[in-house]
Amino acid sequence: MTLALSKGAGGLSMAEDSFVLQNIPKTGLLLIGMGPGSVGGMSLEAIEAAKRADHRRYEAYTALWPEPELELLEKRIGTIQRVMRPEVEQPNEIFALARDSLVALLVVGDPLQATTHVDLQLQALEQDIECRIFHGVSITTIVTGAVGLSNYRFGRQTTVTYPYDGWIATSPLEMIAVNKSRGLHSLVLLDLDPTGQGIGQQKPMSPKDAKHSIELMWNKLDEHLKQFSEPTESPLIALQEAAFKLFLDQNRDEIPLVLCSDMGTPEQNILFTTLGGLEDCEGGRLNCLLVPARTSEVEEKALLRWKLE
Repeated sequence: MTLALSKGAGGLSMAEDSFVLQNIPKTGLLLIGMGPGSVGGMSLEAIEAAKRADHRRYEAYTALWPEPELELLEKRIGTIQRVMRPEVEQPNEIFALARDSLVALLVVGDPLQATTHVDLQLQALEQDIECRIFHGVSITTIVTGAVGLSNYRFGRQTTVTYPYDGWIATSPLEMIAVNKSRGLHSLVLLDLDPTGQGIGQQKPMSPKDAKHSIELMWNKLDEHLKQFSEPTESPLIALQEAAFKLFLDQNRDEIPLVLCSDMGTPEQNILFTTLGGLEDCEGGRLNCLLVPARTSEVEEKALLRWKLE
């Protein structure tokens, strides 16, 4: 990789068009991280690699970019075609193209944050299709530091899903409860597909929707614990159930959390509120939540910056 320097009126400057990307294959698959939501957040490597591709596909079901930024990116790199979950999880068309040409799959954030894309990479390798990765900035690398909570004190992240056709998953709430019982914060992503099918009917979850989904999970988990209250012989299950019960003993509406909207973009906004307070929060284009556990003195001061007076 080389960067040539050109001398302008203000002295030495790096010319944008002087960027040289080396060792790009003639055929194969490029998994390209788009970053959080703007062309300015993409690396020079990612932009140049996408420009070199013969075919560009934008994976538009795990996360979304603003339409104006997508249009701006198309002007920079060429035509982009949207693909949804079926085309990525059953990549016959993508692989057919990649055998004879260069295909770029553009993924919001980092291209290997989702298991779906790791599986795609492995499938490509199994079929002797060269696969190159161009990493991007992910929400998981932005949000913890931006809010001010220690990255070392986060447990497993989870996603609050929409209730699909009456089906309510309690596992996201269970993960938050277990994390909190261990003194670990939780990063909670919010669903953007009410259908659960990944076929193009996205509606990014609003704070109010998230509150409603969490309340449904809460009620279902509480009912489950009351129905199946017999002691278990498994120490692990017993510890988990104790964590669930301790979590549900709280005043639900008073549970503190941080609403993070459009992170890594000019519209970024952070608000320290409560679960009950989500009802009146507008949020942004894409939202996520942080659920703090025990906080250090520094973390507490950092959180208070985001609290409305």
